Amino acid sequence: MATDADLSITPAAPPGVSRRPSGLTIRAREPDDCEAVADLMALPKVRFGTLRLPFQTRAEIRKWLDAHSEGRTAIVAVLDGRLVGDAGIHQYKGRRSHVGGIGLCVHDDFHRRGIGTALLGALIETADKWLNLRRLELTVYVDNAPAIALYEKSGFEIEGTRRQDAFRDGRFVDSYAMARLRGE
Repeated sequence: MATDADLSITPAAPPGVSRRPSGLTIRAREPDDCEAVADLMALPKVRFGTLRLPFQTRAEIRKWLDAHSEGRTAIVAVLDGRLVGDAGIHQYKGRRSHVGGIGLCVHDDFHRRGIGTALLGALIETADKWLNLRRLELTVYVDNAPAIALYEKSGFEIEGTRRQDAFRDGRFVDSYAMARLRGE
């Protein structure tokens, strides 16, 4: 008998977006994925696109993953048995319970293969059909053109610029606040 952990979803692709690559599975993140997620988070391009600091230990990443599990839907992308992406939705509480913040990263060696599209499609489908979220929001560095293009083709819009939002690689960088509102 299949358990929830054995099941994976095949999200519908957002309008204008191609299907996911052959051999790709999107599934719930499991505790056993911690080492692979730690390896993913340590990659230069992944770290450059996030607020993660260099030289974090596996124990620190496990603690971060465990601390962020409540109110979170966490998924991974596995291509031919290798973890190549991680993403999640954090549903807010109270008067913002209709809103979810999302995060997403793809392995440095697997960009532009449809993995980010598949992860984002799974998050959107989960938000719309299972969590009843009306608003998804995220921040992305203004120099991350591929990620911005991915978000825009999935219905996200730039709502504003967060000036000097983070300190990265020796200088302050701006980010965009982006959101996708689900229609009636």
